[in-house]
Amino acid sequence: MSARNPSLSRLAVNIVLDGLLGALAVPLAYWLARPERPMVSLFAVAAGAIALIAGGVPFGLATQYWRFAGLADMSAIAASALAGAGFYALLFLAAGLALPSLSFPAIHALSLAALLSASRLAYRFWRGRRDGRALESGEAVPVLLVGDGESADVFLRALGRGRGAAYRVLGLLAPSARQTGRRIQGQPILGTIAEIEAVLEKLAAEATPPRFLVVTADLPGETLGRLLECADRAGVAVRRAPDPTRLAAAEAAGGGVELRPIAIEDILNRKQVPLDRDGMARLIAGRRVLITGAGGSIGAELARQVAGFGPAEIALLDHGEYALWQIDLELAEAHPALPRRALIADIRDAARLRAIFDQFRPELVCHAAALKHVPIVEANPLEGLLTNAIGTRNVADAARAAGAMTLVQISTDKAVNPSSVMGASKRLAEMYCQALDIAARDKPPGLRCVTVRFGNVLGSTGSVVPLFQRQIAAGGPLTVTHPDMRRYFMTVREAVGLVLQAAVVGTTAADLPAAASGGIFVLDMGEPVKIVDLARQMIRLAGLRPEIDIGIRFTGLRPGEKLFEELFHGQEPPTPTRYPGLLMAAPRTADLAIIGRAFEELAQAGLRGQEGAALALVARLVPEFVHNATGAAGAARREGA
Repeated sequence: MSARNPSLSRLAVNIVLDGLLGALAVPLAYWLARPERPMVSLFAVAAGAIALIAGGVPFGLATQYWRFAGLADMSAIAASALAGAGFYALLFLAAGLALPSLSFPAIHALSLAALLSASRLAYRFWRGRRDGRALESGEAVPVLLVGDGESADVFLRALGRGRGAAYRVLGLLAPSARQTGRRIQGQPILGTIAEIEAVLEKLAAEATPPRFLVVTADLPGETLGRLLECADRAGVAVRRAPDPTRLAAAEAAGGGVELRPIAIEDILNRKQVPLDRDGMARLIAGRRVLITGAGGSIGAELARQVAGFGPAEIALLDHGEYALWQIDLELAEAHPALPRRALIADIRDAARLRAIFDQFRPELVCHAAALKHVPIVEANPLEGLLTNAIGTRNVADAARAAGAMTLVQISTDKAVNPSSVMGASKRLAEMYCQALDIAARDKPPGLRCVTVRFGNVLGSTGSVVPLFQRQIAAGGPLTVTHPDMRRYFMTVREAVGLVLQAAVVGTTAADLPAAASGGIFVLDMGEPVKIVDLARQMIRLAGLRPEIDIGIRFTGLRPGEKLFEELFHGQEPPTPTRYPGLLMAAPRTADLAIIGRAFEELAQAGLRGQEGAALALVARLVPEFVHNATGAAGAARREGA
């Protein structure tokens, strides 16, 4: 521990300075009160210093940071001045001494307030000019802030609290042209995001091209995408500003803060959909919840969000030991009081599932376990059918036998007009859950099945995003199957939030006619994204130039793939639900007894290794299944190679 405490030293300096100002205010006030007799005694000057120091104690006058002085400090200064002048007058009256005039206490208080505020503001101005000169001659990074005025103000205030700011702000780009020409914290608003090129031309005299610093946390993804494109053309880097709290803490400690790169999730950022969290709490709180595939991307996020609603107990089921251990450890750290079980099981093992469900007696089941990688399932079709279709049947039957209230089944857009075995197997899973739900509605109580269909999840293990990240790290090229390939994307957190929202709506809303006939919830995924555009954006986010620094190679469609995924079958137009982010589809349904017999036949074919018979049965059950078993042929092309 240091022998010299910096805080006490600073406090002592402030007390001395305030005392000197209090002493100086006395002759000033005497001169203003009686210009013809401005002379004062040494006792009067000393009393002025003591009175101000004592009067400022209740208002923390000596604890103020002079270089951060602002409007919020003025009230404390005014109160301290009034108290100091009052103490001075009382001290003189107690000593039997006369004041220069009846108005002297008021003049004294005004003199104190003027000296205290002027000295602090002058010091702050001097420090700002000094730091500014240091920045101009030092290594400070010139930046243009991008965002709304409120966010820019917060960032600039945090930046101003630093000992030596790492960034030299040149101005601000605002969302609206109405703000152009105005100033925030002395920094000019130079234009809008659409006027980047013009703004950069005005700043062409800068020796170092400025960086764009995004200060608004929820800048729309479309706007951010335009910013990246413009910045790419101008050869300017784009970064996201540090959190103001982290910035202030690091700068106050004398260190720098590294700017955060823009993430691909930021580019796809959409307006947040309001969720019925009270409804989710009613669905989950105090109940036993079992999650299959809990080690996967969707299953793990389901576990995180479910745990936050206070279930009575949570069971995490997965066939992979390491993935299961990871999410179990995470929940143990985040929710140590939550009872939980980590269960290793394969959903194809009906007997094992039945024993688990009979023992745990779940009330809510979230079924996320599946084989999801299209080419892998194409190479192993029976495994895909046994896991995705028969495994779903096993989970649903075990949940129904154990008396569960609700099963939430995670489906995929690849189940619509499937061209792959994976997609067809997920459509079969949808059909079984539809039949179970209709049966439960006809003869309540029974297991309610809520099926939720959505597209790709950013960052999941099978997503194209991690693949592109690895390829960029290796220097490229990025491999895209086809220049016209489009997919729907959503962040895992957003998708799971809407899945739970669908579970609430599906079990409580009685005004959804499509739900009564086996309707399937479909998440509003926005507009599909061209994969080649996603590749280019990720190259830009890495600070590189697409087709110059890193090439893009087209490899052709793989077995089972199609160019455009669909969220709705041509015969199942979307039905609004009145709930933001949720639509409903009403695909074809089948009788539970009929679909049950077909599934048993499919299971037998799979167990016997009869691939042809199994695929023929799938084609009969899912007539819209047009199998792209070989993929599209075509020579690979390279961009920017």
